[in-house]
Amino acid sequence: MLITMRSRLVQATATLAAGAVALALTAVAAAAQKPYGFATLPPGTLNYNTASAVAKVLKDKGGLNVLVQPTAGDQVIVPMVGRGEVEIGISNAMEVHDGYEKEGFKDLRIIGAAHALRVGFFVRKDSGMTKVADLRNKRVPTGFSAMRALEPTVRAILATAGLTEKDIKPVLVPNVVRSADDFASGAADCFYFAFGAPKVREVDATTGGIRMVEIDPAGMDAARKIEKWGYLSRVSPGPAFVGVEHPMYVYSFDNLLFTNAKTPDEFVYKVLDGLLDNKDDLVQLQPVLREFSAQFAYKKYDVPYHPGALKYFREHNIAPQALQ
Repeated sequence: MLITMRSRLVQATATLAAGAVALALTAVAAAAQKPYGFATLPPGTLNYNTASAVAKVLKDKGGLNVLVQPTAGDQVIVPMVGRGEVEIGISNAMEVHDGYEKEGFKDLRIIGAAHALRVGFFVRKDSGMTKVADLRNKRVPTGFSAMRALEPTVRAILATAGLTEKDIKPVLVPNVVRSADDFASGAADCFYFAFGAPKVREVDATTGGIRMVEIDPAGMDAARKIEKWGYLSRVSPGPAFVGVEHPMYVYSFDNLLFTNAKTPDEFVYKVLDGLLDNKDDLVQLQPVLREFSAQFAYKKYDVPYHPGALKYFREHNIAPQALQ
């Protein structure tokens, strides 16, 4: 009788132990499959392609089930991350700083700079326009109600040629995709977009060819009075730079990967580690990420970095660098 009771006790203990192991394994599997939201711009934009490349690499190589969530614009993305509705967002430095400093999303935290956004005004090749000053009295997209932080960059670029909104014919648009569509339909004389976006290639193919109007570097002092996070970078003709006919300076600012302060440190660390360990895969999917590196990712910005990112930079002896 005693032996039987002991046998049953051992069996019960074994069953409980097996159940505990099964529950633990289920929890691990569930954690591995936990979806992480990644808010970005609509399909056709550079940011959508970047987010798609990042999500694929993190899923295939890092074991993180990151799901891309396209939105109408940065004015949707920043609040989504600020409220913790998604774990990652991608947006330009101005939008992230405006969300943190002006809109009260104090939980925003930077993961790292992904790459520079090189932007400007594209015109038709046969338009005769070659420099920003040629936009005087032309129909120029402005407003960007769904991407409000872009508006200062528009004014900054115009300022490099001594122009203001009074010197152009404003065409109000909600986002960069609409600016391209209005240009293609003939409703605007130029459009504002970033190099590398599929939409730029589409417009180039459907309008008979485009070029980017050139910025005079001497005008950057005036531009910086309007937008502090902008700088110039030099580009040359090539597949990624549709509309560039010779080496020239273009207006640039950083595209940031960012998150919420409540996002676990381990997840943020894994994001940086997974992306930087698999950079070749990233570049294959999105060539603009060629400049992505641990050093490039860590810049001196006013929005705080997430502790998980700081841990990564600290362990890899990376110090923050000033903007160009």
